[in-house]
Amino acid sequence: MLLTAALDHRVETIWIARDLGYRGGRRTGVPLTDEIHLGHAGTLMGGIAFERATQGPAVAERTAAIVWRVLERIGQPVMLWNVFPFHPHEADDPMSNRCHTRSEREATWPILQALVSMIRPRQIVAIGRDAHLALDGLDIPTTAVRHPSYGGQREFIEGMFSLYGVADDNDEPLELPLGAPHAAARRCALA
Repeated sequence: MLLTAALDHRVETIWIARDLGYRGGRRTGVPLTDEIHLGHAGTLMGGIAFERATQGPAVAERTAAIVWRVLERIGQPVMLWNVFPFHPHEADDPMSNRCHTRSEREATWPILQALVSMIRPRQIVAIGRDAHLALDGLDIPTTAVRHPSYGGQREFIEGMFSLYGVADDNDEPLELPLGAPHAAARRCALA
């Protein structure tokens, strides 16, 4: 459904992060999107009706909150994706995050290549250093922006606004409304 909407709206940009987080894409199936922003994702892609797959209160994710704040200001549909399109976690702990392995990335690389081939984007934006390094093998120019986690919110926003020519005339603070990063978050460098 998401791919069909991207093709129907002739999306010209793909934003690609490293992998799905346990509070966001693992719960929604939509990259860079938590349950709080699931409706926004459907609206941005032309009115898709996404339904929550989980029970209980909606769960927010720090990265999704800032990504969707920027997407709403940009006002253009983009395809959201991950280098590794699944949620890698520690053994026996599905509520943890870990970096995907090289073999996991290689096993799913054809999916990313097929997506790029179908969408034919004019631009790919790598969100974070890990995603940028992993995307080195694509035959399309990739622009890197800072990942919004680990204190990178302002740099992410400024980078995206610069790419899209959006003036940052909003006086509200650029900090996320949520608390400190969750202890399960992990940094990694992809080789």
